[in-house]
Amino acid sequence: MSTGPTFSFATTADDVATAFLDEIKGKDVLITGTSLKGIGFEAARVIAKYANRVIITGYNAKRLKLSEEAIKKETPQANIYSLVLDLSSFASVRKAAAEINAQPEPLHVLINNAASSFVDFKLTVDGLETQLATDHVGPFLFTKLLAPKLLASATPTYTPRVVFVASAAQGFGTGVDFDALENPDPAKYSKQSAYGQAKSANVLTAIELSKRSKGKINAYIIFTNIFEKENSIPTLQGFGALGADKKPNTEHPWKTIPQGAATTVAAAFDPRLNDKPGAYLDNSTVADNLLAPHSSDPVNAEKLWNITEKIIGETFVF
Repeated sequence: MSTGPTFSFATTADDVATAFLDEIKGKDVLITGTSLKGIGFEAARVIAKYANRVIITGYNAKRLKLSEEAIKKETPQANIYSLVLDLSSFASVRKAAAEINAQPEPLHVLINNAASSFVDFKLTVDGLETQLATDHVGPFLFTKLLAPKLLASATPTYTPRVVFVASAAQGFGTGVDFDALENPDPAKYSKQSAYGQAKSANVLTAIELSKRSKGKINAYIIFTNIFEKENSIPTLQGFGALGADKKPNTEHPWKTIPQGAATTVAAAFDPRLNDKPGAYLDNSTVADNLLAPHSSDPVNAEKLWNITEKIIGETFVF
């Protein structure tokens, strides 16, 4: 990227927000999945210091309130709006999007951070497998419904952004099983495989969103290695990433939450990314070389987009 602040593995979200505070000022930002001790919360916390408004979401209203209170305790002047959102339910996604679309405030940045990881097989109310529904289909529908509001925030000098939080799991296996996405089968289900497919889907969606919007919306994907959810621990221990004490294996360096959220903030506001839509970021810098072939294949991206539109019963119009 062009000259400017230099970031590294140790860079924190506060570091990035301070570097780009002029870009954050005046912006309205929506971040999904903002429970305490997560990278979504950390991103919301630092962005709220400078933004015009930060919309935080979660499916649990009480936990969402705790996040709002924690942010306001640190930054009393922060303008926080709490939005109940269950990404595994089309009805909840539509209700939440309608609530935001009915408000007069603009929307400049959408950060799709919420995720369900390594869960046992279960169908959602809409008949989809839970991980792929929560991590891919729900965010796809939410982004589609909020797209007009994002587009309305564009100016001659500003292009709205959508950020998808992925992980190294985008490289697992052979990518999205398109048949399983439409026709989930418990006999063929693997929680590890489903998570990898969901993260690959995040990458493919960002790539295709950037392509189809033709410069009207810039989408980015970020790498993260932060896992706080208890149900993730056995799987990560199986990979050797966590020890029996639940602490990171020293052979696999893991970021703190402030470090993990840094790339989220960079993807949302670094002006050096303006001419790099669809980029994959690691350590707050472009790292497209880390993408697996199945997660960067334009044929896969188009196929996934078309199938997902079929599942939600709507076409994405710019």
